[in-house]
Amino acid sequence: MRILLPTGSQTLDIVRHAARGFDADIVVTGEVAAFLTPDKLESLVKSGNYDMVIVSGLVTASFDSVEQSTGTPVFKGPRHAADLGRVLSMIGSIPLSRTVPADEFISGVQREEAMRNVGRSELAATFAYTVRGVKIGGNSRMKVLAEIMDAHRVPDLKSAVEIAFSSGADIVDLGFGFDAGEPDVVRCFDEVSACDGPLAIDTQDPALIAAGLFRADFVLSLHDGNIPLVGREVADSGVVAVVVPCRSDLLENIRMAEDAGISCIIADPVLQPAGSGFVRSLGSFSGNAYPVFFGAGNVVELIDADSIGVNCLLAAAAKELGCSVLYTSEHSDKTRGSIREMRRATEMMVLSEDRPYPKDLGIDMLTIKEKRRRREPPLSYSSVSDAGPCRNDLVYDPRGNFRIGIEGDSIVAVLDQRAVRGRSWMELFSAILEAGDVSLLDHAAYLGKELYKAELAIRFGRSFEQDGEF
Repeated sequence: MRILLPTGSQTLDIVRHAARGFDADIVVTGEVAAFLTPDKLESLVKSGNYDMVIVSGLVTASFDSVEQSTGTPVFKGPRHAADLGRVLSMIGSIPLSRTVPADEFISGVQREEAMRNVGRSELAATFAYTVRGVKIGGNSRMKVLAEIMDAHRVPDLKSAVEIAFSSGADIVDLGFGFDAGEPDVVRCFDEVSACDGPLAIDTQDPALIAAGLFRADFVLSLHDGNIPLVGREVADSGVVAVVVPCRSDLLENIRMAEDAGISCIIADPVLQPAGSGFVRSLGSFSGNAYPVFFGAGNVVELIDADSIGVNCLLAAAAKELGCSVLYTSEHSDKTRGSIREMRRATEMMVLSEDRPYPKDLGIDMLTIKEKRRRREPPLSYSSVSDAGPCRNDLVYDPRGNFRIGIEGDSIVAVLDQRAVRGRSWMELFSAILEAGDVSLLDHAAYLGKELYKAELAIRFGRSFEQDGEF
C-alpha cells in the first residue's frame, strides 16, 4: 500500500523516522503541516500513484474535493507527529477517519472494543449468586458496592441512589447510624424500592436489619452478636449476607450463619487501613469457600492521596486475592468520583485476565499523567525577549466585569445579572464575544484564563475560585 504523507519542515525528521519500513512518500508542504490546503494536496496526489493520503490531525480543511477529483482517500493522521509510527502500524487492522484525528479515533475504537470484550466476558462468566440480574462471585467481574452513609439523613435519597448506579455501582448500600430507627429504615427503602438495581442495608442492629428485609438484597454485616437474633429472618428472606469477624473469628461466624439457614454468604475478612495493619490483613482474604468482600473504601478514605490510583491498585490487589465485591464510598470531597473510578478499575481487571499486567488494555485510569510523552520538534525563532512582570495598574473593561463560577458540570459567567451557561470555556467565551460584552484585549485574555480554569475544575472534580490558584 503506497501512502502519501504531507508534512511540514518542522516535523520532517519525526515523520521520516515513523515511516521507516512503510511504502510512503514524504513531501514537505510548508513549515507547518497543519496549513495544508486542498489545492496543494490535489496537485501532490495527481503527481503520484497513491492508495491513501494521511494528513496531519491538526489540519482543519476539508479534502472531500481532493477525494472526488483523484479517487484517493484522504485520512486524518495523529495530531502529534510523534504518534505517527503507532498509527501506521495499525493500518489494515483499525480504520482511520476523515474527520477525527487518528490518535483520538484509534483510542475511541480501542475503548469501544475493550468495553465490548468486558460485556462478552461478563455474559459468559460463572457465578455463585445472581441478584436482580447481577452476577456475584465465580469468574464474573468484581462488583462495585457503593455506600450512601446515613441514608436516613439524605434529603433526596432516590436521586442519590440513581446517581450511584449511573456512576457505575452494581449494588447501592444504604448505611444507617446509631441514631436511626426502624421507621427510618422502612421509609428509606420505601423511597427507593422502585429502583431496579440491587440494594443493601448496612447496620449491625438486628432490629434495623429486620426492618429492611422487605426490599434489601444484601445485608451488611452479620456476626456472632446479631446472627442469634436475626439470622433466621435473614435466611427466610433469601438475601445475601455479608459475614464479618467480631468476638468470634470469620470462620466461626460463617458456620453460625450456615446453622441459621443462611445459604447466600459473602465472607468479609475486614480490610484494615494503610498504617493500621493493611498488609497483614491481606493475608486473610485467600482460601475462603464463599465469595469475598473487599472493603477498599476503608483504605481510600483514610489516606491523603488521590483516589484514582489508589482505587486502581486496590482493585488489582482484590483481583489477585479472588475477591468478588469491592466496597467504595464518596463520603468526603477527596473521594468524590470513587464509584466511577472503581467501576473502571474492575473493567480493567477483566481485560487483564490473560495478560501479565493491566496495561495497554484500551481503557485506563490516567487522568493527569501521560502514558507516552510527546516530543515535538523545538520551536524556531531568530530573536527572543524575556517577559517582564505584569503591570500592577488594573484597567476595568467599560463593558463590565464578569463573576465566574461552576454549577454542577456547567460553567456560569454572570454580568449585570445576566448569566451565560455552558460546558466548555470556548462555548462561553464565544457567547460573550458575540454579545459584545468584552472590549479590552487584556480582559479577553483574563476571561479565557478563568473560564478554562473553571472547565478544568469540573473535569478534575475540584473546587473553583475566581482569581485563585487552580
